[in-house]
Amino acid sequence: MEIHSETLAEEELVAITGYQRPSLQMDWLNRNGWKYVLTGSRRPVVGRVYARMKLSGVKPSSENIAAEAWSLDLSRVG
Repeated sequence: MEIHSETLAEEELVAITGYQRPSLQMDWLNRNGWKYVLTGSRRPVVGRVYARMKLSGVKPSSENIAAEAWSLDLSRVG
């Protein structure tokens, strides 16, 4: 089972913004109304659940971004 980080990987942020340079990624994120935080090295960090909601057209809010739905799949436990 592949486990993803709670934040987007650099490659995913490049795929969404179309830019490699953090300053251009931030420009794109700002122009398109995305929320992000900066690392100590001034790189933007975007949450995975937030990005999924933005990309699906759902307006993220404190009510609907609290937790991602999941279910336990024990079908392969034997």
